[in-house]
Amino acid sequence: MKELWELFIVFAKIGGFTFGGGYAMLPILQREVVENRNWATSEELMDYYAIGQCTPGIIAVNTATFIGYKRKGIIGGIVATIGCVFPSLVIIMIIAAFINSFTHIVWVQHALAGIRVCVCVLVLDAVIKLAKKSLIDAATYLIFAAVVILSLFTDVASFVWIVCAGAAGVIIKTLMERSKAQKKA
Repeated sequence: MKELWELFIVFAKIGGFTFGGGYAMLPILQREVVENRNWATSEELMDYYAIGQCTPGIIAVNTATFIGYKRKGIIGGIVATIGCVFPSLVIIMIIAAFINSFTHIVWVQHALAGIRVCVCVLVLDAVIKLAKKSLIDAATYLIFAAVVILSLFTDVASFVWIVCAGAAGVIIKTLMERSKAQKKA
């Protein structure tokens, strides 16, 4: 029961104190899950991000579900998910009740503009950290470059790029391993 409560509290903290959506939560997930609690390795967390991006829903909520499941099975996944979304649900309900009363105020508009910029930086920080761990060889750089270029110039859904990148990873890495094996033989 103690570990379930800890899952709830940790993910409630992540959900309640992270502004800017799922991607803005990634640096806090890294710190809390990998660095502070050792609930997952950096590589596992990156795998959870990748799978979380491929599945319906918010990446941070999906990641919370995976980590909760890893720690305590189905009930852990449910508790971590509830912890992640509960604070946001409460905050959004409060904001929704009063939003029309404040959006016309100039300083609120300026504050929101500043918050949007900050969220961009937090997302960029998460991308840089993921790139440092993910871009490890020529094959991963090739896949990265192809997806960046193609996603900038087409309107294909992100899950298509994820599936294609996964397939490309399998094909390229398999070919590279075969080439190495043939050179040794």
